[in-house]
Amino acid sequence: MNGVLDDTLPPLREVIRALALTAKKTLGQNFILDMNLTRRIARQAGSLEGATVVEVGPGPGGLTRALLAEGAAHVIAIEKDRRCLPALEAIAAHYPGQLTVVEGDALAADWPSLLPAKEKRGPVRIVANLPYSVATPLLTGWLKTEPWPPWWDSMALMFQQEVAERIVAAPGGKAYGRLAVLSQWRAETRIALRLPPAAFTPPPKVASAVVEFRPRATPLPAGSAEMLERLTAAAFGQRRKMLRAALKATPGALEALTTLGIDPAIRAERLSVAEFCAIAEMMAVSYQ
Repeated sequence: MNGVLDDTLPPLREVIRALALTAKKTLGQNFILDMNLTRRIARQAGSLEGATVVEVGPGPGGLTRALLAEGAAHVIAIEKDRRCLPALEAIAAHYPGQLTVVEGDALAADWPSLLPAKEKRGPVRIVANLPYSVATPLLTGWLKTEPWPPWWDSMALMFQQEVAERIVAAPGGKAYGRLAVLSQWRAETRIALRLPPAAFTPPPKVASAVVEFRPRATPLPAGSAEMLERLTAAAFGQRRKMLRAALKATPGALEALTTLGIDPAIRAERLSVAEFCAIAEMMAVSYQ
């Protein structure tokens, strides 16, 4: 069955019609009905053979079906919208033992507890067409996982294109900010796939993109994820100001600039991820 679309499952459009499903704006839902496209998305996190895949917001299960068709050994799908559960349960019945449907809020999930035992799970991949309303807090939660390396081996996540550009941005541009620093500190990132609004039902007002994340085994020392977040919040919270002004109320930050030989007259967008990490590590001493 792996690698071949299973025609005995009804087309997704028919499933949606039968269940009278409409995408809810309050849940940030936009469905992808093209199975060829969902399979392309499924492949962006790497080989799924023998893998455990975590999916957030599966909706009626278009991507879920693609993940299973691409060889995922086990998919754990977390869905908040009860209207979608019958569609997911039908997929689970069709792939006995391969799909676990969890009804609940992904923001409150205890991720490691949802996974099989280490010896049974294979590589863990997070693949999701994330609801736009919770995409950024979910990502930052996964990036702040402790201990590190994390419980996941790769991620392929769909965002609004603007958010995707912020994740992969290089220093010096307007898109570079807190999200780029946190993401690139702990992972190698790249935009793997871009999708126009027409790829979704209903079409959103903006384009989307899939970002691939590969965790760095040994990120640069930065005190802690919380310390790096505190630093970048101050630095980019007033991004038009020079660092000496933006960081004046942040304990240890200006002293770190002096020690590291960083010009306090530059703006935050000029600092590299490595420089932010070095400042945060020195700041950590001030908070002890």
